[in-house]
Amino acid sequence: MPTLPLRRHIILMGLRASGKSTLGAETALLLGVPFVDLDDRTRAILGDPTVAKAFERVGEPGFRAAESTALAEALAQPPQVIALGGGTPTAPRAADALAAARRESRALLVFLDLPLELLAERLAAHQGDRPSLTGRGVVEEIEDVARMRRPLYAALAELRFFEPLRATALVSIITSQVGSDSSSTRG
Repeated sequence: MPTLPLRRHIILMGLRASGKSTLGAETALLLGVPFVDLDDRTRAILGDPTVAKAFERVGEPGFRAAESTALAEALAQPPQVIALGGGTPTAPRAADALAAARRESRALLVFLDLPLELLAERLAAHQGDRPSLTGRGVVEEIEDVARMRRPLYAALAELRFFEPLRATALVSIITSQVGSDSSSTRG
């Protein structure tokens, strides 16, 4: 546990299988703050048992609208660790909300930019309930999705990591970035 309270949300973003939810839960535990998996919140808002079922029922526009609502609700809470869904920054008003939270020093945005080969391996091993975004399989579409989303993630991020990261390392970085009012918030 850090010696100082968390001053900003820690927001993890990246492509599918980049480890946002796993790293987010571990980081929140180490920091002693709540953890929000935005996919779970969005699914709950829509009343569906899985993301795939929600996508199937309301389509991507309906899912993204609910995702924007879930993000606004999460950002309105006291500082916590938030794992975005892979497409959250593409949802209506989401990129603006994330950029404003960063600009206003209410959030530290972390881009987990792992190699596509690693993401494809992880997706092949654990596809979960991820819906197709292009009509192709989730492994086959990873390059196309990366090409569309990486520039947005990079533009929003304050920190960017190109290799898998351990929660203890992220906590160390976070406490140096956002641990206290007197710490630097430059990025």
